[in-house]
Amino acid sequence: MELRQLHYLTVIAEEENLGRAARRLFVSQPALSYALKSLESELGVRLFDRHAGGVSATAAGQDVIAEALLTVRQAERVSTAAERHTRGETGLLRVGFEASGAGELTTRARAEFARRHPGVRVAPQADRHDWGQEADALRDGRTDVAFVWLPNDLSGLRGELVHTEPRVVGLPCGHALAGRSGISVLEVSDEPLLWTRRAPREWVDWWAVDPRPDGSSPKWGPTNDNVEEMLEQVAEGSAVCFAPLSMARYYARPDLAWVPLTDVEPLRVVLAWADGKDTALTRGFVQVVRELVAAAEAPAG
Repeated sequence: MELRQLHYLTVIAEEENLGRAARRLFVSQPALSYALKSLESELGVRLFDRHAGGVSATAAGQDVIAEALLTVRQAERVSTAAERHTRGETGLLRVGFEASGAGELTTRARAEFARRHPGVRVAPQADRHDWGQEADALRDGRTDVAFVWLPNDLSGLRGELVHTEPRVVGLPCGHALAGRSGISVLEVSDEPLLWTRRAPREWVDWWAVDPRPDGSSPKWGPTNDNVEEMLEQVAEGSAVCFAPLSMARYYARPDLAWVPLTDVEPLRVVLAWADGKDTALTRGFVQVVRELVAAAEAPAG
């Protein structure tokens, strides 16, 4: 017994005429008659009575047709479920980002993607990898798409620049520079600077502005492995930290002050995904981000 035969059976029952059923199924009437006889022979019962006006289901046929309808409809549900995945309408999308990611763009993109794909669970992966490891998480399959802070090794990835923002220095609220509207990186050269051993050295040096504009090196302070640990160390006065401006908004605390750095290049953020491993979900998220970036860059009015 084949699903095709059961589909034929349901159409014959609806049409009550082999000729009309054959035309609807795009098969010849002799082929349809042969398929029906083969099914009746296999099941050992007559499914239809033939008469001049067409066919009528027998008592056995009515029971078999009812079960065939359930089977055909369930098979259609199987195909529909697979098609939802193919079209990116269901499943799980893991979005990687560091700390505040790409600022408000990160949150807006996840929310808009979720609105367009209500059957998809969007899982943020901000706490699943170390500082500077967003690209590695994409390459080893821990995330599907990520907002990657540059500098970073993007080999094996595709990426688009989607966000830039100024950098700030995090200070304890009682620090002498805490009330300033902006400072030079050289003004905090004597302050111990937080850093991490787990990030690539190029990443560490860029964030630390090493070397400084005058050729000097930072005064290295304690190490840290995550945002919460870093902020606690700054608040207690152990060291200062450099961060993107969005962190001042996302991690506002009464015991911290964030002051813009006036003479360092801004953070650049790339939306990246593994080359050759993009899925319908990944492509859908990339499209959402592109649209949001384009809308933000469009002139007002």
